[in-house]
Amino acid sequence: MDVEIEPSTLSGRARAPSSKSYTHRAILAAGYSGGALVYDPLLSADTKATMRAVEAFGGSVTRESDHLDVDGFDGRPEVPGDVLDCANSGTTMRLVTAAAALADGLTVLTGDGSLRSRPHGPLLEAVEELGGRAESTRANGQAPLVVGGPVSGGSVSMPGDVSSQFVTALLMAGAVTDEGVEVELETELKSAPYVDITLELLDEFGVEAGKRNLGGRGDGENPGDSGDADGDEGAGGGTYYVEGGQFYEPEDGEYHVPGDFSSISYLLGAGAVAADEDAAVRVGGAYPSAQGDSKIVGVLGRMGADVDWNRDDGVITVERSSLSGVEVDVGDTPDLLPTIAALGAVADGETRIVNCEHVRYKETDRVSAMAEELAKLGAETEETEDTLTVAGDESDLTGGEVDAAATTES
Repeated sequence: MDVEIEPSTLSGRARAPSSKSYTHRAILAAGYSGGALVYDPLLSADTKATMRAVEAFGGSVTRESDHLDVDGFDGRPEVPGDVLDCANSGTTMRLVTAAAALADGLTVLTGDGSLRSRPHGPLLEAVEELGGRAESTRANGQAPLVVGGPVSGGSVSMPGDVSSQFVTALLMAGAVTDEGVEVELETELKSAPYVDITLELLDEFGVEAGKRNLGGRGDGENPGDSGDADGDEGAGGGTYYVEGGQFYEPEDGEYHVPGDFSSISYLLGAGAVAADEDAAVRVGGAYPSAQGDSKIVGVLGRMGADVDWNRDDGVITVERSSLSGVEVDVGDTPDLLPTIAALGAVADGETRIVNCEHVRYKETDRVSAMAEELAKLGAETEETEDTLTVAGDESDLTGGEVDAAATTES
């Protein structure tokens, strides 16, 4: 599909799309349960892959007008009757790999060409440490994967700088093992707020899990508390844990998916750049949660945007503003890189995005993709292995043709 965009001004109110990260986790959590209703899910190719996985493990997912009715497999996944195709969803493959380790038999997982190039080695090694079978058919840590169990729990050690989804996968599966699971991080955890999301959701489903010795990121007493309000404080290793023998039981049998701050960031960025001079842009559904991407509100404020967040009402208001370049660390918020890079192209001065090497290992290399696509519009960009710099004052933005598929999120 081709879309043509002409210079415009914006005003009015929009509602944030539901969070894909929460939707993935909620569908699988409902699958681990005896059954639950998931309201306001984000339905996309990726989350449908997670729905198919729940069904492959013996559950069922029925789509209603405003919710999913999930009949779960009650913590005991069956061995799928066929290869489990995760399509382009890395989240699905990571979360489902741990679920497959609970089954009494072998599960084969694969995906499209992009997904088959993404790393899973540390997660496979962790499953084997727990007594399961986990291997890459090409012996390179990449899909297709063969995973089997059943594992009963235990302690594992893994690097934290590859994917936070490995920790999420093990915590979610660990709750229904006999012994529980403890994950010791050998290195600083990248994208740590995404595990905070997991802890928050587990709490909503009645599952107790926590973290300790994580350099100020919280102590497990308050799931979803990520320590420093700006999300800049590093995790510094530490341990995540979940007790075994637990049951997934959300209050009243239902869970409501919150708005997605990754998507909200685009709406706020558009408002800061193109809001009508006499009217602001308001984004609803922006309630506080463990999402690290809520950091975009602070980033816009630092850049000089007139932005206000009414947390009680879940509404963020932004007006057209003159922006200035800043330095932003996206170690914990990789999905904000595209928004910040685009804002940098219209800001005065230089916007420097740092600690972004891991953002190269998504469904695409988002660092290079943003540099290349912005350059087509006249932006001056420079990248190193772990930085992206956009020189707004040296950019002469003009119309052009860009490839949106180059930066598609998974």
